[in-house]
Amino acid sequence: MSIGTSPPRRDGLEKIVGSSLYADDLRPEGCLYGATVRSTRPHARLLGCRRDPAFDWTGITLVTAADVPQNVVTLMTDDQPVLAADITRHVHEPVALVAAPTRERALAAAKAVIVDYEDLPALFDPEVAEGNAIRIFGSDNVFKKISICRGTFGGREGIRVRGRYATGLQEQLYIEPMSMLALPRADGGYTVQGSMQCPYYIDRAVKRMLDDERVNVVQAVTGGGFGGKEEYPSMLACHAVLLARATGSPVKITYRRDEDLRATTKRHPAIIELDTLVSPEGHILEFTARIVMDGGAYHTLSTVVLSRAILHVTGPYRAEVVALDGVCVATNTPPNGAFRGFGAPQAQWAAERHMDNIARTLGLDPLALRRRNLYKEGDITATGQVLHDPGGFAVLDRALAAAEAPVDEKTIRPGVTGAAMARGRGLALAWHGCGFTGNGEAKIKGKVALDVHKGVVYVGIASTDIGQGTETIFPQIVAEELRIEESRVQMRPHDTALVPDSGPTVASRTAMVVGGTALAAARTLRRHLQAMAQSEERRFDALLSQLGPDITAGVVETYEVDPNIRWDMDTYQGDAYPTYGWSCVIVDLRVDTDTGEVIYDRVVTATDVGRALNPVLASGQIEGGTLQALGWATQEEVVLDARGGMRNDRLTNYIIPTALDAPEMATELVEIPYAGGPFGAKGIGEIPMDCPAAAVAQAIEVATGAALHALPMTPERVLAALESR
Repeated sequence: MSIGTSPPRRDGLEKIVGSSLYADDLRPEGCLYGATVRSTRPHARLLGCRRDPAFDWTGITLVTAADVPQNVVTLMTDDQPVLAADITRHVHEPVALVAAPTRERALAAAKAVIVDYEDLPALFDPEVAEGNAIRIFGSDNVFKKISICRGTFGGREGIRVRGRYATGLQEQLYIEPMSMLALPRADGGYTVQGSMQCPYYIDRAVKRMLDDERVNVVQAVTGGGFGGKEEYPSMLACHAVLLARATGSPVKITYRRDEDLRATTKRHPAIIELDTLVSPEGHILEFTARIVMDGGAYHTLSTVVLSRAILHVTGPYRAEVVALDGVCVATNTPPNGAFRGFGAPQAQWAAERHMDNIARTLGLDPLALRRRNLYKEGDITATGQVLHDPGGFAVLDRALAAAEAPVDEKTIRPGVTGAAMARGRGLALAWHGCGFTGNGEAKIKGKVALDVHKGVVYVGIASTDIGQGTETIFPQIVAEELRIEESRVQMRPHDTALVPDSGPTVASRTAMVVGGTALAAARTLRRHLQAMAQSEERRFDALLSQLGPDITAGVVETYEVDPNIRWDMDTYQGDAYPTYGWSCVIVDLRVDTDTGEVIYDRVVTATDVGRALNPVLASGQIEGGTLQALGWATQEEVVLDARGGMRNDRLTNYIIPTALDAPEMATELVEIPYAGGPFGAKGIGEIPMDCPAAAVAQAIEVATGAALHALPMTPERVLAALESR
């Protein structure tokens, strides 16, 4: 048996010993180095680019928008140029590119390009962006509006509770910066190799920019992504290809950390206003929400981020009547994009803080209030979806039981105890839709290819491993179905010339959706071999014996959408997701009331994973995401300057948790199988982001009496809240 066991990561040893080749390790013969000339203005008319005559331009190639065949980055909306042509809409927007024999010369040349501007009015406040006279996007600066209504308001007695909650920008901070290499091919096309999540995004973007199909995209070993390497690498790949096209040589662009922090997408900031009518006992009778998200200067993935936020803003709680409204607007700041959870963490931070607000207002126990309102079997969501096997009570009870164990004193950080310390425990719950919303998978039609050669099964999948362990999980799934050793299942390179489009590596869909397709492909492969052998034999090795040792055969399977799923994208009614994951987090912490610092002692998580395909990897996903969420809660703050650019663009002043900040973690895997996932598995990559921040806020409130409603809860904000209690 393979499923439910934890074989070592297939890529683990190479990464430990340092033999893995990341994009910046790739150095083909004659490789040049690229650098980006970026706008210094938040909103301006571009008048032209000039070479500084004082600089030595020998061996330097300069590319501008005039050299781009089709100046658009293909994604959901065709609004973002590969290089700014007439208007720059945010600081750090790419205006031109340079290539040089060394990286140092390229960076120096980029600084020597003089860009002439005519300044235009800029807009930075998302709350005043909608309908503003300053035009950034269309006539109203709105990327997307979504409304969901169910039930009839009025005629109910109750207590009105209102709250306003906010979240800021968050940087993905993958350990490996953006890096992309473009190599001219003998047929006149290009091979793109680099750090990425979605090879077919890049494949489509480069082909469209060039108006040429002679392109293939190959993933190099990738040092993390968290959504940050979903859409942005398409632009970087286009930049590398443009320079390779202009020079006829391989060109590599690797960002320095400060450039990566300034220029790339972040988590969308959000302002969320909630208004509830509740009974004296705490039952939610009416639930109204208004979400305003800042998309930045271009659309990127704002539609799906807002969509997921709206669909999760009630939290895992039922309400008889709901009215949910959301808008994502444009501002003259760098575009925001995908980040682990994309919208759900922001929404559920507000939902959980609001539950505490209700409990505080009514004088109720926050835990009892949550139990009273948690979704149960047969409840109906805001979109009219009937819930089956909701796991809220299961994860809650499991987390409470695990939290009864005493904190391991050996894990408590030394030197942070004293009279100024206040202890608190907080709890939060979340649900998370697995996979794409509604009928999204029907549009993608993700594919998996399997072929067998000399007794070895090769798996062709475009879904990438960015640290989550899919290079290990996919062979486990195929080996389990075929009843063979995992060593006989090998992964093909993630090369668009070799593997089919499995859909993007996003949205907690990889193990559940693509893994399910791999399972179906293994079954199809067996049937194919049975037909070749004209046999009913089910044993894989017996079939190979009948067909001969040199048999070669292959199949391609397309994801089969559940025909029972009904979704209306216009009304946002129906089955929003094929299934949901559920999570409960309990945080034990201390607050230094002199400094405002929050010290984590222990975090207990109970997460519904459907079925743990590889328990060690599943636990690692949850623990890593939990620590990332703790950073979002109290440490990570993007500080913008007067131009809308990131000021703290160093790891010395953009602070994330380190191993020294990590608390003791008790990780409970709760298995409520989903029939549509491989062996019952659900997606788990994003749900760890949903709960911890709200649990931290509740714990701070328990410890100090200070209620915080905005993230991050930095020491300065904690102190301010303590002073205003």
